[in-house]
Amino acid sequence: MTKLQVKAFVLQLICFATLFISSKFLIEKYTYLTGFYIPLTAFVVSTLMSPKFQAIKTNAGEKLFMKWIFIKELKEIK
Repeated sequence: MTKLQVKAFVLQLICFATLFISSKFLIEKYTYLTGFYIPLTAFVVSTLMSPKFQAIKTNAGEKLFMKWIFIKELKEIK
């Protein structure tokens, strides 16, 4: 794995983890779900809402891109 691929993986993991923990807390507090449904719902919500990072090799070298549900186009990170 290249340096940018590792960076993309770490960024994606951090974004997913923060969204998962916050959505799990909000689901526990504000819904009537119990048991296994709380983390399952938090997982689905976090998977859909977290940004996707990917390292792509281009003619100019390897670049890091991000795609998010709230942004239409790809955004170049580095």
